[in-house]
Amino acid sequence: MGLLDGKAAIVTGSSRGIGAEVAKFLAAEGAGVVVNYRQKAPRANKVVTGIENDGGRAVAVGADLTSAEGPAALVDAAKVNFGGLDILVLNASGGMESGVEEDYALKLNRDAQVNMLTAAAEAMPAGSRVVFVTSHQAHFINTVPTMPEYEPVARSKRAGEDALRELLPQLEAKGITLVVVSGDMIEGTVTATLLDRANPGAIEARREEAGRLYSVQEFGAEVARMATADVPSGHTEYVGGADYLGVAG
Repeated sequence: MGLLDGKAAIVTGSSRGIGAEVAKFLAAEGAGVVVNYRQKAPRANKVVTGIENDGGRAVAVGADLTSAEGPAALVDAAKVNFGGLDILVLNASGGMESGVEEDYALKLNRDAQVNMLTAAAEAMPAGSRVVFVTSHQAHFINTVPTMPEYEPVARSKRAGEDALRELLPQLEAKGITLVVVSGDMIEGTVTATLLDRANPGAIEARREEAGRLYSVQEFGAEVARMATADVPSGHTEYVGGADYLGVAG
């Protein structure tokens, strides 16, 4: 028996990277998982196949969270395929990609997060859990500077966290808890790759400062763990970057 037998989860941005690992961990505990992708259906289908081959339940659903209909499509998929929704992992983020509109980071990292949670909360029973994934660089952006290439994204993600925290009273009234997971830079993520491309040597420098960086799988395990952790609503779980936390106070 898994910790999440009979439960249903949505993991946004889960066709690869951290989101894919979180989806696998939740499925391994018995949850039916909606694997969300924006454009790359083959990658999402590969994640689903892997989960199913391991005896789990999952479905791939294409949805752009910045669109009006995207969040509702994911919630509907959870209800149709798994009978409801108990866990929402807000993992999708971006803003460093080339060719996106100027305000895309804020649309995705703040507005879409709020819209996704608002749509999900309507279907989530008391006892449900929401997990928001962020970075130390974003979480502490108001007190600790980050590299200029990442600052606009960091500020948009901090704005998203603040907007979600403003919903805590409404979530509490429904019996839904919100937990934030803040991590140091993670080896092998798209963000780390783009940062290193924009600022060569940035990841190596951060690795030396921190001593080591978490892998995608290691961080994914920590995010998944917070789906059932016995912590109060509004709790922030810090992963890695002890030196960073010391500077941030």
